[in-house]
Amino acid sequence: MAAFGIRIMLLVAACLLPLSVEAMVRHYKFNVVLKNATRLCSTKPIVTINGKFPGPTIYAREDDTVLVKVVNHVKYNVSIHWHGVRQLRTGWADGPAYITQCPIQPGQAYVYNFTLTGQRGTLWWHAHILWLRATVHGALVILPKFRVPYPFPKPNMEQVIILSEWWKSDTENVINEALKSGLAPNVSDAHTVNGHPGPIQGCASQDGFKLEVQPGNTYLLRIINAALNEELFFKIAGHELTVVEVDAVYTKPFKTDTILITPGQTTNVLLTTTHATGKYMVAASPFMDAPIAVDNKTATATLHYLGTLGSTITTFTPMPPKNATPLATTFAGSLRSLNSKIYPARVPLKIDHNLLFTVSLGINPCATCVNNSRVVADINNVTFVMPKISLLQAHFFNIKGVFTDDFPGNPPVVYNFTGTQPSNLKTMKGTRVYRLPYNSTVELVLQDTGMITPENHPIHLHGFNFFVVGRGQGNFNPTKDPKKFNLVDPVERNTVGVPAGGWTAIRFRADNPGVWFMHCHLEIHTTWGLKMAFVVDNGKGPNESLLPPPSDLPKC
Repeated sequence: MAAFGIRIMLLVAACLLPLSVEAMVRHYKFNVVLKNATRLCSTKPIVTINGKFPGPTIYAREDDTVLVKVVNHVKYNVSIHWHGVRQLRTGWADGPAYITQCPIQPGQAYVYNFTLTGQRGTLWWHAHILWLRATVHGALVILPKFRVPYPFPKPNMEQVIILSEWWKSDTENVINEALKSGLAPNVSDAHTVNGHPGPIQGCASQDGFKLEVQPGNTYLLRIINAALNEELFFKIAGHELTVVEVDAVYTKPFKTDTILITPGQTTNVLLTTTHATGKYMVAASPFMDAPIAVDNKTATATLHYLGTLGSTITTFTPMPPKNATPLATTFAGSLRSLNSKIYPARVPLKIDHNLLFTVSLGINPCATCVNNSRVVADINNVTFVMPKISLLQAHFFNIKGVFTDDFPGNPPVVYNFTGTQPSNLKTMKGTRVYRLPYNSTVELVLQDTGMITPENHPIHLHGFNFFVVGRGQGNFNPTKDPKKFNLVDPVERNTVGVPAGGWTAIRFRADNPGVWFMHCHLEIHTTWGLKMAFVVDNGKGPNESLLPPPSDLPKC
């Protein structure tokens, strides 16, 4: 693997950034094309950006404006989401198909135009339609403003690490077969590190990704979980990792030998090369503490000290069991905002909207499915139905009949959410949104249920960062649990895991006008309907109002 070349390219890219404090406009072109790829000793065509898997990394600095022209050369409709970018007043560039835009049809193009206002760190981009993000994804690296240092020791080198999944089959066929049957889809055949699974049973000859390092250096690893459906543990044999950032927000540094990262999340860690020589296994394996099938294969790569002989035996590391709940809980509980003078944690203290959303699975009738029923998913018992034109267009142009703004702020039926479940597992269907006045504050408790099975749900909110003020097991207690909230330095992020059989409480300020998607980042749950949207109304004057749509906005 040309790992060293990748790092050199990163350095070159950093050097090309301007020696000034002025924000820049950066131009990229994404050609959506098919490309044959061989993994697991098997070749198939995949949808890619510019023929690369993972796709190209976008580099910018805080406050830069980014223009990405996406040209669709494949048979599928396409849209690209810039995961974690605030998109202040530029919801037209957010990317989720039928939420903020109609998709880019075959042969068409669209320019995504957005500014990285007040953001720095590791984010990422991915397709946001069908299951195309399985191979259409890449990193978005936002460097600090020029001459602004990191709030941690300056690394000697930086490296993007993208974790993902690989199916031997076409992923669109995988989900289409599942939807036809009404059952769960086949799990992936392997996990990957920077696009490569490493040697696994049945294909021991394939090489994994190799990261070449020098002794006594510090490396900043920008880790992204781009997997469709699986939360992952990540370890490097014989080395400790220092977590310094999640979801492009600095954290109080803490040391660990294992990180947990859900689909949609990013984690920056410092790695110090404390050995003189050797080869050390880099590994990613699944976390699942519910009785649900996962791809239990471990992806492997190699940390290779320069000068080490190729014949040197790689030092291995045992991975946690897939149901290592205590490890996952400890990791999540260790995350704290840096909350410094320069990077304060502005946690809303006065709350205008107190919401409780259950996140669940369900079963609805289906005459053509295998068991005359299909598995669905829902928030507050509403299985979201995608519209035929985008919600943002309907909102901006006041088009009637596309959505209703009556999404329930609390569960329609209150019961023992994590205990004995109702006998009726049917859900309601609708394109329903929850409306928020500009600059209002929200406390949202995300409550898992035992419907079919408890399960960890990584929930992603578009258009905002939020503070994770609390989490716990069982049912949320509105009297007791808020007393234990962390309102001083809670971790700030855009994607958070709701623990199986438990709850997570988040707070955010609705200071971004537009329509903002919220959904589970397990792709199968999104497909099944575990999604909704917030409409944030305009405030006062143009600076608090959604900009008009660009002239090249795709048509449905």
